[in-house]
Order: sequence, then C-alpha cells, then structure tokens
Amino acid sequence: MTKNMRLLPWKTPEGKPCYLSSDGDGPLARLADDVETMQLDLGEELLGHARKMLAEPDVPVEEFRFLGARLTEALDDALRVAARVAMSESSGRSRAEGGVL
Repeated sequence: MTKNMRLLPWKTPEGKPCYLSSDGDGPLARLADDVETMQLDLGEELLGHARKMLAEPDVPVEEFRFLGARLTEALDDALRVAARVAMSESSGRSRAEGGVL
C-alpha cells in the first residue's frame, strides 16, 4: 500500500497543521481516528446544548459567550476532519480505508 500524508486532528503548539505519512493503518492513525470521533461527538453535544440554551429566555450572556467559544473550537475541529476526509478521497483513499465519516 502506498503512503499518503494524513492531516491529523490536532495542531502544533504554534497552531500549524500536523501530518502523518502513513498507509492508513498503525497506532497513530488509529489514535487520530479516535480523536476525530471524539471531536465530532463533542461538537454534536455542544450543538444540542446550544439549541436548549436558545430556547431559554433568561440565559446569561456569559454562558452564551462561553458556549460560543466552545462551538467555535468544535467547528474548527469538524472542518479539520472534513479537510482530512477530502484529502483522503482526492488521493484515492476511500472512507473505508481510514475515513471517519
């Protein structure tokens, strides 16, 4: 199997993307799959929480700001996962060979 550059679901301390040269299997690739799954699950939880908060008329603005910050982080994570899946598909790798979605 040929090795591809996989975008990882985390960044360097300087905020730059991390990549893994891999054939889609191995401990780091599986860890990345698990992290992506956790990130998407957390985003889904936050979205549910946001919907509940929006239905409440008396939520303090500080809670909305905190939630907005967490939703921004979750969206950043989800976009990174989507970019990784798009890169995998454009390089000929199917979702079944290493994609989360």
